[in-house]
Amino acid sequence: MTSSAARRQEAARRRQRGRLRALALAVALVALAALALAAGIIWWSGATLAGDPVALARVEVQPLGGSLVSAQAFGAGGARIPLATAGGRLEPRTLLAPGEAVTVVVVVRRPGWLGWALGHSRTERLSLRTPVTRLEQQWPTLAAHAPLRLRFAAPLDRIGYRVRGRTRAVSAGGGRVVSLGPQAPSGTIEVASAARSWERLGEPVRVTWFPASRLPVVLVSPPLDRPVSPLAQIRLTFSRAVGGERPHFSARVPGSWRTADSHTLVFTPTGFGLPLASSLRLELPARFSVNAGSEPATATRTIAVNVAGASFLRLQQLLAEGGYLPLDWQPVDAAVARSPRAEIDAAVSPPDGTFHWRFPNTPSELQRNWTEGQPNQIIRGAVMMFQHDHHLVVDSFAGAQVWHALLADAIAGTKRTDGYSYVYVHRNVPQLLTLWHNGKIVLTSPGNTGVPAAPTQLGTYPVFEHIPVGTMSGTNPDGSHYNDPGIRWISYFHRGEALHAFTRASFGTPQSLGCVELPLATAAQVWPYTPIGTLVTVEN
Repeated sequence: MTSSAARRQEAARRRQRGRLRALALAVALVALAALALAAGIIWWSGATLAGDPVALARVEVQPLGGSLVSAQAFGAGGARIPLATAGGRLEPRTLLAPGEAVTVVVVVRRPGWLGWALGHSRTERLSLRTPVTRLEQQWPTLAAHAPLRLRFAAPLDRIGYRVRGRTRAVSAGGGRVVSLGPQAPSGTIEVASAARSWERLGEPVRVTWFPASRLPVVLVSPPLDRPVSPLAQIRLTFSRAVGGERPHFSARVPGSWRTADSHTLVFTPTGFGLPLASSLRLELPARFSVNAGSEPATATRTIAVNVAGASFLRLQQLLAEGGYLPLDWQPVDAAVARSPRAEIDAAVSPPDGTFHWRFPNTPSELQRNWTEGQPNQIIRGAVMMFQHDHHLVVDSFAGAQVWHALLADAIAGTKRTDGYSYVYVHRNVPQLLTLWHNGKIVLTSPGNTGVPAAPTQLGTYPVFEHIPVGTMSGTNPDGSHYNDPGIRWISYFHRGEALHAFTRASFGTPQSLGCVELPLATAAQVWPYTPIGTLVTVEN
């Protein structure tokens, strides 16, 4: 083969290879175009489901995606939440709680010409929580006459707060700051808020504001310008964060402090709580400007806490229930529960009920000493007897220790079982002493009262000293002194006047220096019936 022929064949082969490469390139380009078209069709036939700054969620269907068939929402327990759809936004038709877990499911139907290749429908699912608002400052300080402004971390729809027992709503208009206008120099409110119009108000948050002050400020609740309940929680809210130190009471009080939040300490009494009718001091860990009521703030480390006293009527009720009175008491409604809280509440606000005499033949002299709801000698004697029985100081004053013991007895159901005794003495001649116990006259005996120069005082008095033997001394009407040792069966009831045994030739006429003298055998019989607190009436 000549060289020229060889060259022609080589050129032909090159042309053939070129045509093949061109064909391959064309096929590749067609394939790429087909893939791009397919990808575009898939892309433009999709749907997206995402959160929304206004609605619960937003669904967007691409131009080739078809149509939205359904949109559903479900709560955490699977309960269906009805939705309204407008412009791709999905809004609940019922109010949801802030922070509620919600699942949104949408179904999109594709066009028929795509359905055979990509499926006739597409489902999108979104899990979310409804938005929760957050206050940026719960303990603001306000200048005089400045409005109270609440600042939130994100835009919100509205707030609600309670003032003077009424709930008020304020629109936030999608802003972050809500003004409540001028307020008192200090105060506390509870504020609830909702981030969206389709949300309920969330859990209330306590907001406490303080006046501008050189010292840190502490607000005290309840106000201490009036007595507080023994079981009242004492809440101290500080304008600065609380450190590790705790306030303490001047007296031992059952209960404990807890940290309610970073600025608030709360003391919760236990048992019978703060002592009834007591005045306590609450020592702060540092010097503060204290707002404890309607009075202006004072700079101090000590807060005065005055505890409400118990009702005198309830004192009478408890003494009657405990067997210390010649009367019984019955409540109109159910009996007071045997618990510290119920008994303390009843001590401050006594229940309704009725008193009645325990014995049908109660002496009229004794009945005349009784007044419901008012101090009287029957109650004075009963308190003294109660104090003596409980090893307390006998002073006839129903103080904190008496009330503590009374309430403890009421809870335990403890009752005095020795019965009720009463002694009355007629000063007219013939002078007689009568001992009455539990509805029966135990004895009647002649006795001697004081001579005209030293008469036994008329009236009703409780026995305050009760001794089997002692020495009696004093001054005679003529100015001389007497000292009589070994006097038996003594029950002092008024100053130096007592029931006691004394040796006389006769009884029934004024012969003593103010005491009521009895024959030895009679005095020995009377003495066991006249413990401390027993009433003795002397009358004409």
